[in-house]
Amino acid sequence: MASTLPRLPIFEALAGHDPKSTVVVHSASGRKFTYGELLSDVADGKERLLKEGRGKIDGERIAFLVENSYDYVVTLLSIFGTHSIALPLSPAFPAHELQYIMDHSQASMLLSSKKFEGKALEVMKQGVERTPKHVKLEKRMGGATPEVVTLEGCSEGQGGMMLYTSGTTNRPKGVLLPQSVMTAQAQSLIKAWNYSPLDHLLHVLPLHHIHGTINAVLAPLFAGSTIEFLFPFNAQSVWHRFAAPFLPNPPSPLPSPITFFTVVPTVYNRLLTTLSDLTPDYQKAARTAISPQNLRLNISGSAALPTPTKKAWNTLSSGNVLLERYGMTEVGMALSCGLPFSSRVDGSVGWPLPGVQVRLVDTETGTVIEEGEELDSEGRERDGEIQLRGPTIFKEYWKNPAATKKEHVDGEDGKGRWFKTGDVAVRRMVPCPEQNGNINGHTERWDQGPMYFIRGRLSADIIKSGGEKVSALEVERELLSLPQIAEAAVVAVPSGKWGHKVGAVIILKDSEEEGKKGKWSAMDMRRALRGRLAAYKIPQVMKIVDHIPRNAMGKINKKQLVKAVFQDEASGDEM
Repeated sequence: MASTLPRLPIFEALAGHDPKSTVVVHSASGRKFTYGELLSDVADGKERLLKEGRGKIDGERIAFLVENSYDYVVTLLSIFGTHSIALPLSPAFPAHELQYIMDHSQASMLLSSKKFEGKALEVMKQGVERTPKHVKLEKRMGGATPEVVTLEGCSEGQGGMMLYTSGTTNRPKGVLLPQSVMTAQAQSLIKAWNYSPLDHLLHVLPLHHIHGTINAVLAPLFAGSTIEFLFPFNAQSVWHRFAAPFLPNPPSPLPSPITFFTVVPTVYNRLLTTLSDLTPDYQKAARTAISPQNLRLNISGSAALPTPTKKAWNTLSSGNVLLERYGMTEVGMALSCGLPFSSRVDGSVGWPLPGVQVRLVDTETGTVIEEGEELDSEGRERDGEIQLRGPTIFKEYWKNPAATKKEHVDGEDGKGRWFKTGDVAVRRMVPCPEQNGNINGHTERWDQGPMYFIRGRLSADIIKSGGEKVSALEVERELLSLPQIAEAAVVAVPSGKWGHKVGAVIILKDSEEEGKKGKWSAMDMRRALRGRLAAYKIPQVMKIVDHIPRNAMGKINKKQLVKAVFQDEASGDEM
């Protein structure tokens, strides 16, 4: 019997690529897999899942624990092939957190690779409310002759993917992304960032977040690119891989140059601080590898990019400029700077991506800030919550209609509801000498008009102190430009006098002079920021720490950080 897959857009794209071209590379072993193998293995995986589910499993949630690899890609797409909802789990999470996700999603199966079989069994022992079926997956080694796969039947169905929010403000919510939404998100990025079969993407991200799954797996699969997995992230391994094709005596067979790299700011910081650990030959080759001539696109996202990091990478790479963008689990990517370096304005996340509608709603009045109304009567910039709509926006929070309703507002024009992101931004007209124009044969211009600058989360980064509003991200950017500071988090510290005080939690850079680390005081900080920031924006309290906790995507739970670091300052008797 011939192998079949449903006529989903992702499978139509895979079937249209050269079946002999490389789709996945395992960086450590060098093993390669082709698009032809992928399509055949996905069809085989789909049949196995249907058998395990005893027939039709449309719309069922199927969870899986699989390492970052070809097997992950096959598993994800096999679930799509059954019109089920793929639920990627993080092996780094403790069993009780995974049990919550299993219970909440009511997953009918838990698939696991051999590597994570023990973790899967541990989750099952946690006493999930609805006992799912545990399915052990065999490792695919490649090399077999691919079977011919035909596409037939439904092009949409009830399938998709569900990702859980990081839960930095409350319990994680299941974000449902139907096939149509994932397709729209991937196609939007392909138009904007020009993915192509010539791209070779180095993947070092976790695979239970939107960044690692849509940006770095689904979009390149749609485009016919090659994905090389190197996980978990290790700075020396990444530098060695970048450098390999450009060494005086390169390895055989010669690995392809990396053309596409998308990570979080902490990864760039780690790379910048470890390059000097390499030998001179590797340092020279690494610099060549990340130059604009070889690394076509380097993207930073999921957290704010410090200006010093952007400048240092630009210098190290002989002119490459990091591209900043804005997105979240519920919406994929929504805003992005463009491909020309001149459009990558410091501190900006650019323009609405193709297919995305964006508006700003004044945080004080609740009115829409129309273009041309970015300043108030006194000439000050108006903060607005980013609201989004269009085909790239998620469908719903799973089993949580109240939250779904709360985070949406009906459009007055009858063209659909807007999603309230909870993020605040301002818009500014910024002249760019060149803009994207015709991208991939598409003539529409997406990089026009005022650019967006993120001010932060309404719940954690907009600090109201003594009647003034302070953007934590703006203050963090200035703190990180000081030579003494390695990391910084600006937070709202409860205050009886001010409502909230601006607080800074910082990690100082190592000093050659023993003991100097403790001598840099809050007064030194205030002196350094004078002239850079208005007086009310300068932190009133500061704590020096050795570690600032972050999640896998570099985000900080600021409410927890305040409770842990500023207990003594949360009082009403400050001077």
